[in-house]
Amino acid sequence: MDFFSSDGVDIAYLDLAPTAPGSGEPIVLVHGFASNHAVNWVNTLWVRTLTHAGRRVVLFDNRGHGQSGKLYDPAAYATPVMAEDARRLMDHLGIDRADVMGYSMGARITAFLALAHPDRVRSIVLGGLGHHLVAGVGLPMGIADAMDAPALESLSDPMQRMFRAFAESTKSDLRALAACIRGSRQVLSEAQCAAIACPALVAVGTKDAVAGDGHRLAAMLGRGTALDIPGRDHNLAVGDKVYKQGVLDFLAARG
Repeated sequence: MDFFSSDGVDIAYLDLAPTAPGSGEPIVLVHGFASNHAVNWVNTLWVRTLTHAGRRVVLFDNRGHGQSGKLYDPAAYATPVMAEDARRLMDHLGIDRADVMGYSMGARITAFLALAHPDRVRSIVLGGLGHHLVAGVGLPMGIADAMDAPALESLSDPMQRMFRAFAESTKSDLRALAACIRGSRQVLSEAQCAAIACPALVAVGTKDAVAGDGHRLAAMLGRGTALDIPGRDHNLAVGDKVYKQGVLDFLAARG
């Protein structure tokens, strides 16, 4: 991986060329909480799907995750701050405008990026996030407590156990993740969602108990469209073939 400094924080990234004829237009991928670029986008074959579709693919590890810098002050993980990491990466690579796709926490970051820098974002894909962008604050605060727990075995709450086990499987810095949950709890208002004028695809699994209603969020966005990912929960939706095809169709049609 390559690295650049985003206001003093080392951010690890990849910039991958298309592997088949196509537009060559860039798409920036923003992963979810406790994940990293590889787990969210490489292992699920998203990178292969997009590069084979002729797209330049830029992906990175969010601060506090993967190979990027770890911080332990919750304020360092405010969603607008994390959105600026994506914007600065585009600056670093000389990308004026890009499509941006985020999953879960990454979708929240993507929405904040589109609102703050509408001139930099051609379209957005919000995966694994529905109306909880407005009506919720992301993952429950108890997830931070799960990261602070002495061991997975000490937890009884199913959601706490799921995220702690996932964080351990990705060999994450648990203290950094606890700070991230405590700091990244910002929401957008309905008026702010309506102000996001670029084309937007909201893709949520029909069994997702975390995201909130994707159709409700799509209706709030200026040019939103909802995509149901049939039979998938929050974790399994990310690599689903319906999701992938829906995104390819959206990018081809978005103009």
